[in-house]
Amino acid sequence: MGAIAGVALTIGIFLYIFWPERNPFIQADKTRVDYLRERKDVIYENLRDLNFEYLAGKYPEQDYTEQRAGLEDEAARVLAEIDRLNARGEIGRRSRI
Repeated sequence: MGAIAGVALTIGIFLYIFWPERNPFIQADKTRVDYLRERKDVIYENLRDLNFEYLAGKYPEQDYTEQRAGLEDEAARVLAEIDRLNARGEIGRRSRI
């Protein structure tokens, strides 16, 4: 009797953990602004990491300034596009990315 209960409990736990709640092949649509906000967060995180690694002595001054300038330029482009889309009112427009 105990073995049957153990097997039933194991199957129940397995089904509870691995039962798919929804179709894993369908993703929620994201707006272009959502994508750009995620990209902005990644760029900011990269800037923080770059600054930390530079202060730890992993990068020479020249490499640090070049990489920082590149990341700041990319962040400026992303922020400008977010502002442009917000100004045009395209927040709700869905796009496949």
